[in-house]
Amino acid sequence: MSRWIVNASPIIVLARMGQVDLLRRLPTVLIIPAAVAAEVEAGPADDPGRIWLAGPGRTAIRDDPAMPPSIAAWDLGTGESAVLAWAYRQAECEIVVDDHAARQCGQAFGVRVLGTVGVLLRAKHRGLIEMVGPLLWALPRHGCHIAQSLVREALRLAGEAESNSPSSPAGQTQGEE
Repeated sequence: MSRWIVNASPIIVLARMGQVDLLRRLPTVLIIPAAVAAEVEAGPADDPGRIWLAGPGRTAIRDDPAMPPSIAAWDLGTGESAVLAWAYRQAECEIVVDDHAARQCGQAFGVRVLGTVGVLLRAKHRGLIEMVGPLLWALPRHGCHIAQSLVREALRLAGEAESNSPSSPAGQTQGEE
């Protein structure tokens, strides 16, 4: 049984990419803390993440648990703190966050951490998407800033050639002549 507790940025980015349904298809249980839902709902009315959350995502929203002082001490954002407070109380769960400090906090508490890139890789490995490369290279256009070195590592893990890069001539990787 896989239980994911998801933060706002993966919802927003995956929705903008047309891949938000992966959040319902990959884990057995999906939890979106109320504070995270509020962050997504504060976006523009036409934001795909907000629209998804008002529809299929609505069933995953759960009330925020009390904030453990050990989580509050990290001084994270409201959504990140709610995700970690849920994880603090859940056995066998993963948090889906992109924020660096939230990832560090989760790791410090022994929580398994996954980000948007990890969601895409799992979808590829489960056969839910055919190619991960075009989605990885599109992340910055959809609001997810990612180092090219991470994209290259994810492509390696997915078994895809780096020639998927939009900035590389066909069949050539960056740095080749």
